[in-house]
Amino acid sequence: MSLSEKDLYRDTPVRYLGYANEVGEAFRPLIKKIFVHASYGVSISYVLADTADKSIKQYEKPVALGGGPRGAAIATGDTLIWQMFASVIIPGYTINRICWVSKKALEKGKVKGPLRKWVPTAIGLLAIPFIIHPIDRGVDFVMDETYRKFVK
Repeated sequence: MSLSEKDLYRDTPVRYLGYANEVGEAFRPLIKKIFVHASYGVSISYVLADTADKSIKQYEKPVALGGGPRGAAIATGDTLIWQMFASVIIPGYTINRICWVSKKALEKGKVKGPLRKWVPTAIGLLAIPFIIHPIDRGVDFVMDETYRKFVK
């Protein structure tokens, strides 16, 4: 991919589909579990689509440039592992725990009524932009020190 070529899955609003599960987790106190699970379906579908895209593009490159079956296999592993941890597992768990702690704090403060459900949701939604980049950098670091060293 050239520097001027846009990556549909990383450089456009399609990227936000990867955050669907975080939004689902934030709304967990207000919605049925089936909708939270569906948000994970959206995020995982995004991950699989990005993985397929990167794999096909790598496969189509000349072998001398890291393409072909081996290059595609490496790209598949790298994208799938990175995306699952950076877009689904770690952020989903993080937002889940942020909302849970918020809910427990409100219970301790004896807050009642709709605030008890809406405040954890608002805190969870507000936390999303703040957790994205640190999680991405952390997953990059771990991938650089493990998988990416192993496959070179």
